[in-house]
Amino acid sequence: MSPYPNTSVAVRPASVVNEEIRDLWQRSGGLLSADDETEYQRLLVEWSTAAGTSVRPAA
Repeated sequence: MSPYPNTSVAVRPASVVNEEIRDLWQRSGGLLSADDETEYQRLLVEWSTAAGTSVRPAA
């Protein structure tokens, strides 16, 4: 699966994605599992798209 969002899908507002990121960290207790880390990286890329910024996905 590509770490880049599908450009044919509507972009969610950065504030909505940011809330998901905050929820993920809260649910995890501050320690991300491997699956959580994958989700976190996906959310970061989505957030940067929505916010009009650039982040480099983890290698």
